[in-house]
Amino acid sequence: MRRKIPSNSALLAFEAAARHGSFARAAAELALTEGAVSRQIGRLEAFLNVALFERVGNRVRLAPNGKRYAVQVREILDRLERDSLYLMGQPIEGGSIDIAAIPTFATRWLIPRLKRFQNAHPNITVHIAERMEPFILAGSGFDAAIHFEHPAWAGMHLHPLLEEVLVPVCSPALLAEAGANVSLDQLPRLHRRQNPDAWQLYAKEAGIVLTNSAVGARYDLHSMLIAAAVAGLGVALVPRLYIGAELEQGRLVAPWADGKAITKTFCLVLPEPLELSAAPLQAFAKWMLHEARGLAS
Repeated sequence: MRRKIPSNSALLAFEAAARHGSFARAAAELALTEGAVSRQIGRLEAFLNVALFERVGNRVRLAPNGKRYAVQVREILDRLERDSLYLMGQPIEGGSIDIAAIPTFATRWLIPRLKRFQNAHPNITVHIAERMEPFILAGSGFDAAIHFEHPAWAGMHLHPLLEEVLVPVCSPALLAEAGANVSLDQLPRLHRRQNPDAWQLYAKEAGIVLTNSAVGARYDLHSMLIAAAVAGLGVALVPRLYIGAELEQGRLVAPWADGKAITKTFCLVLPEPLELSAAPLQAFAKWMLHEARGLAS
């Protein structure tokens, strides 16, 4: 059955006129005459059998139905443009994959290693987007996700990658100012908003006393915590796998024990078995597993 969809030219004319509140400015943008824009909108109104604009003398303004329709049309056109530009940017040969990842894992672990994948597979383009929470992978537009183990991934195929082991770190300057025998309880502590009881769990495991484990500034991302610790704002409880460079360069120190009781497992989440995945995704998955094994060994 033929779809009941207006012509593209009518929708473009309507969206521009609605955005500008003027047929004349819409015509200038679209390189048309004002009369041509008016005729396109007239055809659209006839097609819909709805008045989209109110004509007051030589002026026009959106009718209530026109306001609602303008929002919907703008969203559809924006999405169509994004999808078209995405396809235009795809490699002629090879392939591309879309990966959803926890943002700090992507910036601190994955992206710094991607050049090795690119060198091995120059015809595969890897697109990365951030997702903080688990989601339904089917129909999401993503080929795979890199996330923690979670019941939300039921039915998916999970491949363990790395353990997220938290360790308290701070700027060496902060430690020097406080003195060699300073305790964690005497230092300002920094928190990740999504893990508010991390310090309490760490203190219990380490057998130390924190007068008020909840006191201190809160940040959304581990990357923010790391930056705050480097800036000397306090002690941050962050994944050791993110801070190798800072520890090696001396910008952070970790004189306290790792918090092994509050670990999480990063996994590569696939919608189907690895051997059934498309070739570009197979190549990326095998590379990820190899990189993770190299770090863990």
